[in-house]
Amino acid sequence: MSDVAPPSSEDPGTEQDASASPESEFSDTPEGPSPDDGDVDVPELTELEAALVERDEWMNRAQRIAADFENFRRRHATQRTDDIDRATGRLAEALLPVLDACEAAFLQHPAEIEPLFNLMLSELKKQGLESMNLHEQPFDPHLADAVLHEPGEGEPVVSEVLRSGYTWNGKVLRPAMVKVRG
Repeated sequence: MSDVAPPSSEDPGTEQDASASPESEFSDTPEGPSPDDGDVDVPELTELEAALVERDEWMNRAQRIAADFENFRRRHATQRTDDIDRATGRLAEALLPVLDACEAAFLQHPAEIEPLFNLMLSELKKQGLESMNLHEQPFDPHLADAVLHEPGEGEPVVSEVLRSGYTWNGKVLRPAMVKVRG
């Protein structure tokens, strides 16, 4: 084995290329393309990727907030509608004794009371009040309260309506008081 000395800078016969030094040729640090090549170097790429991730997170947050607001708006509209329905239902329920008095007066003096009674019923009907017609219908305990019973055959049937029952927007506002046969 022979020892070969590396050429020294003092040796006039050897030219040393500064750009081809062994240290730069086999460097452990990766060098990206230079800015002159038109490409972006690695640190700028990671910053850009981080910025894109952050942008996506903000977009997701904005979409979630928009969806939450839309859900809130729908819930609020539904709740407001329900509150209005309950309030008008309470008003209609408060008017039921007046309606009962009109109905009783109508039975005594039909010619005098009929215009007022029909006007009141039609206005309440526009708002959602419906009178239940249960006469000779099968008895349903959800729609009527049986206060009298007469013997009969078969299934129980409403034989007489003693006090009218009403529904408000499809829900029972007040059950009817009825006499049941059967």
